[in-house]
Amino acid sequence: MKKTYILSIFAAAIVMVSCNDIKRKPGTIYMPDMAYSRAYESYADHSNLEAAGINYNNQPVAGTISRGEEMPFHIAKDAPGDTTNYNASKLVKNPIQTLSAAESTEAERLYLINCAICHGAKLDGNGPLYKGGDGPYPAKPATLVGDAKYEAMPDGQMFYSLTYGKNLMGSYASQVSRKQRWQIIAYIKAKQQAAKADKAEPATPAK
Repeated sequence: MKKTYILSIFAAAIVMVSCNDIKRKPGTIYMPDMAYSRAYESYADHSNLEAAGINYNNQPVAGTISRGEEMPFHIAKDAPGDTTNYNASKLVKNPIQTLSAAESTEAERLYLINCAICHGAKLDGNGPLYKGGDGPYPAKPATLVGDAKYEAMPDGQMFYSLTYGKNLMGSYASQVSRKQRWQIIAYIKAKQQAAKADKAEPATPAK
């Protein structure tokens, strides 16, 4: 009985010692790169990397866009009093060159909601805020169809104005997405081209 008691105590002691000294790492790892990744987590502490001779700044690669980003516009807003980027935006092409019937209908809807209050449903600058001079806004907004200045304005410059605002017009970046802004501009340009075509078409002589 005494011998059994001693053996039980000895066995219990071995178990306790074994539990307190667990071997966390194996002596040999078959594929260490898979067991212990060399990659750095994006949001981990990287403060010690420079001391180790590793150049890592957590910034995206230049020229890349984030996932889900559509139709990026690489030109930043000008500083007050500067027009460098506004002028540079002339070279940016509209990624939407043509609109389907459904897209044109949607672009017209977006224009009427966001733009027509100033520029008018007919793009003549006579929206409800101006109302032929009888509205609450004393200065006539830009005439998008019928004014050579705005008919000649490049798409990119229109997009800059929609994105950042220009003069008394504020930014519409929070109201319409980049794709929607380009669609609105494509709609305006289509209306301008249609007006030019109507003006150039010779009148039918009366019989």
